[in-house]
Formats: sequence, structure tokens, C-alpha cells
Amino acid sequence: MISALLRSRRFPAQALLAFAALLAVQPAVRAQYGAPPPTQVHDPSALRPPAGARVAIVEFDDMECPDCARANPLLMEASAKYHIPWVRHDFPLPFHSWSFQAAVNARWFDTKSKAIGDEYRNAVFANQPSITSLDDLRQFTEKWAAEHKLQLPFAIDPEGHLAALVKADYALGQRIGIEHTPTIWVVTRQSKGAPFIEVVDRTRLFQLIDQAIADTGGK
Repeated sequence: MISALLRSRRFPAQALLAFAALLAVQPAVRAQYGAPPPTQVHDPSALRPPAGARVAIVEFDDMECPDCARANPLLMEASAKYHIPWVRHDFPLPFHSWSFQAAVNARWFDTKSKAIGDEYRNAVFANQPSITSLDDLRQFTEKWAAEHKLQLPFAIDPEGHLAALVKADYALGQRIGIEHTPTIWVVTRQSKGAPFIEVVDRTRLFQLIDQAIADTGGK
């Protein structure tokens, strides 16, 4: 993964080496296949809704993870149906060759607007089968940017600031106890029920949101 990324002119070598060092000391994580056991949460401080919301979805995902791509349309539907925040965190897995760069790209689009950044994430998930390498990702991203009347710079993140944000999300996931992607929670504030519950069975997502809204007396 690292050697391939170093060959990309759009990503600073220093940031990649730092991320490699971070991965070297972290426990192994995996893409989700089948229903996983519930996550053992070590640090729940991030599992709460944004200010002003009583209920939200919190997700840690990897943009190259096939199961994350399968979950994405359902999370889009849930967020739109219930008008609740969907807090998305980057958790690029070390064995995926382009997911870290995709996360950095999304952070660049976030600088234009959060809506544009999330639209790019959704587009990557929707087109994931056709993206098999860093070159594919670069071509897809340049085309997508042009369609949205945006000009990608030659170096997306020359000083590594966006990479630092991705690595901070990864470190946050490790503190929480993430072991697979996607990991999804319905989180609440001032609730009569559990402050957060992991969505292990995604067929129950809407049911869990309904219960969370009832437990908080609103959204």
C-alpha cells in the first residue's frame, strides 16, 4: 500500500510514512463480512450527537470496503428519512491500496463544502467496483471534480493537513475500539434508553432510530 501511494504525485511521502508508523502499532482491523460481534467500546466520548441534535448516526468507514459501500445507501436513506445528522469518520484499513487517499480527497472536497465532500464519498461508494488502483481513483476524482466545476490542484494536500485529519479519525476509532468497517451506531442525548447502540443487524436500523427518537422525546 505505502509503496504504491508513494508513487502517486498527489500525496506527500512524509504523511504516508507517519500513517504507516501509526498502523504498525495498532491492532489488526478488518472489513466486515457477515454480522460481527458488538464492538467493545473503550472510549465512548465520541458516541454522541452533534450539538443541537438528540439523535444521530455515527459511522466509521473505509471507502474501499465493499460492505461500507453496501451500507451507504441505507445510511443515506435513514438520514434523509429522519432528518438526523450522519456523522462520518474515516477509518481506512491498512490492506486497502487506495482508501487512505480517497479519504484525503474527500477532505479536500469538504473544504469547498461539507455537502460536496459527502457527495464525493457517496459517488466513490457507488462506483467502488470500477476503482481498483490509485490511478483509477485519480482519474475518477478528476472527472468527478470537473463535472462539479471544480479544479483539483496538482497536489491535493502538500503540507499533510488533510492527511492529519484522516489519521486523527483513525486514531479516534482505535481509542473507541473499532475492529471492523463499517461500524455504525445510533447515538442519543438526554435519553431514557441507551446513550448509544451499535447497528449490528442493519435490517433493524430504522427500528433503532424510531426507538431512539421515542426515548429522547424528539430528534
